[in-house]
Amino acid sequence: MPVVSPETYLAGLNPAQRDAVLLTEGPVLVIAGAGSGKTRVLTHRVAHLIGAVGAKANEILAITFTNRAADEMRTRLWDLLEDDARGLWVLTFHATCGRILRREAAHLGYKTNFTIYDQADQVRLVKNVLEELERDTKRFVPRGIHAQISNAKNQLVSPDAYRERVASFYDQTVADVYDLYQRRLHAANAVDFDDLLMLTVDVLERFPEAREKWQKAFRYVLVDEYQDTNHAQYRLLQLLAQRHLNLFAVGDPDQSIYAFRGADIRNIMEFERDFPGTQTIALEQNYRSTNAILGAANALIRNNTERKEKNLFSDLGIGDPVRVIELEDEHAEARFVAVEIARLVEEGFNGDEIAVFYRTNAQSRVLEDVLVRQGIAYQVIGGPRFYERAEVKDLIAYLQVLDNPFDTVSLLRIANRPRRGIGDTSIGRLQTYANGHGISFWEALEFPEQAGLAAASTRAVNGLRTLILALQSDLDRPVAGIVEDVLQRSGYTESLEAERTVEAQGRLENLQELVSVAREYQEQAEEPSLSSFLQEISLYSDQDALRGESSLVTLMTLHNAKGLEFRAVFMIGLEEGIFPHARSIEEQSLEEERRLCYVGLTRAQERLTLLHASSRALYGGRTYNIASRFLDELPDEHVERERLAPTSWKARSPAPPIAPRTDVPTLSTGDSVRHGTLGEGVVTRIEAGGVVTVRFSGDGSERRLVLDYAPLEKIAS
Repeated sequence: MPVVSPETYLAGLNPAQRDAVLLTEGPVLVIAGAGSGKTRVLTHRVAHLIGAVGAKANEILAITFTNRAADEMRTRLWDLLEDDARGLWVLTFHATCGRILRREAAHLGYKTNFTIYDQADQVRLVKNVLEELERDTKRFVPRGIHAQISNAKNQLVSPDAYRERVASFYDQTVADVYDLYQRRLHAANAVDFDDLLMLTVDVLERFPEAREKWQKAFRYVLVDEYQDTNHAQYRLLQLLAQRHLNLFAVGDPDQSIYAFRGADIRNIMEFERDFPGTQTIALEQNYRSTNAILGAANALIRNNTERKEKNLFSDLGIGDPVRVIELEDEHAEARFVAVEIARLVEEGFNGDEIAVFYRTNAQSRVLEDVLVRQGIAYQVIGGPRFYERAEVKDLIAYLQVLDNPFDTVSLLRIANRPRRGIGDTSIGRLQTYANGHGISFWEALEFPEQAGLAAASTRAVNGLRTLILALQSDLDRPVAGIVEDVLQRSGYTESLEAERTVEAQGRLENLQELVSVAREYQEQAEEPSLSSFLQEISLYSDQDALRGESSLVTLMTLHNAKGLEFRAVFMIGLEEGIFPHARSIEEQSLEEERRLCYVGLTRAQERLTLLHASSRALYGGRTYNIASRFLDELPDEHVERERLAPTSWKARSPAPPIAPRTDVPTLSTGDSVRHGTLGEGVVTRIEAGGVVTVRFSGDGSERRLVLDYAPLEKIAS
């Protein structure tokens, strides 16, 4: 007899959740709003299939995106079903495909004991293939080439199909590498993560007996986070569910934020078309947030067109209003957040109930500096603290070497970063030479031939030594200039740009943020110098004492916030060009940015504070930004807006609003204009709502300005 009865597991469900559990036959799409109890629905549905419908555990496949989610679901099911849960497939996509592929490997010429290469193995193999094809690994960066191959596999594009799409020499190189990479994998009886999906789909499509076996095996297929599926995952589910058509998909188009990883929102938007007869249920009752927070989130996301209508509500009451705060600059913003965190702790909040979200990793730097000064313990999720990021440590090591070339640790760190042909063997010989002659590693760089290096390695060592000496020749100038020179002349920027990946773009932003650090230092230091700059940033990077403390405040990017919840949330940097990100504006992917904002808002349980600054130094330059359009899309009800002057953070009354101009100029693209403080420029773009983009001649920067408020006048031609 089943351990649990329907009366028991249905009792705690709301009407929509109950419907989702009881509709067992045919395709079902559950639009699960944030905090609406979707894991409860999934687990209770499995319990119902076994306890009431009579399905066997091994006839049920439940797929999640992360091991953590799979572990949580398995634990809940064992609590509900005990031994009746034995035999359930509750796995990630990759684990599911791994199991299937082990049993079907022979169809594709693989042995069942194939090896699964991890990320490092995959990139290493791509590098070997590039060298075998005699392609320049500086121009065709292995990590970037691998990213292109991964994208192709997620779209189920084979090497031959990829070759047919070639449109440039770079594409041709990717095609050549992809083809040889797959052959090398096969020869090694190895697959990569993307192969697990692509090869499983290949088996199911090409071999009818395999397809029929697995379609028969899984009478019921359930999938979580359906909005995050890519094409390969979509096709896999379509094939597995084809016989019984009992596909139960849970997801939320409003939380589809991973297009850069290949997720395709069309999979959930077109579910009813792909699976005729679908019954759709919306889970709208939220168990996490107050109605003030949900009202803001609902109003924001209604501005998207790619969505399925739902309206979140809660039984938790209205709660505190959502606060929108304008501050002077990024330092005022960070200080405000630190003060507010301290107040929350005084109120009884634990640090781990508080989170600060931002759009890009580089934004955490100023905030981290202030939290360190204020003694507020914190953790960075989804990446190391700013000064512990590998690219930041590399750049600091360059600066340490310029300041003190006898710093062997720093010199060894940068010797082959970016890659310049000084491998471990060359470094070992130079170290041996230095030790044998009683000199430093830096001094040994002068004698590469005597150290036994080959001609190519000797040229590389001479190039490194020449670079350092050249950079050392002018250390009396502003530190920011030195930092920028190191980035350009070392080839570090060029190597990241050549990678052509989202991750590399993030690293570039972090490096430009270190340029901002140098500019701030230069403006504030009484006697600026490279040595004192390095001493100052070393104080911020030495934060080991914080790690032993519990109750850490959480800092993270919005992409990493999905699936989490906090009593109090601060979102910083809500400005045009930052959030929404400039790239999303250029690429017309604003709806995904808005979904990202929606995800951020719906993480908050009780307190939600949204901040923007009048000016901000980020990525090495200062910009004057207008508030994010997302703030304009919030409702008036239960939202309080404040403009805080410097040092007035304890004030709670909003500043008087600025009246719009009465003499708004009429402008066209190409018009010459003059700004009251930014000088002369040219209009490069005009948008609806009276927003213009102007390129200013003074510093070459482009600024988006609201005509109703900007001190802008047209210059007669």
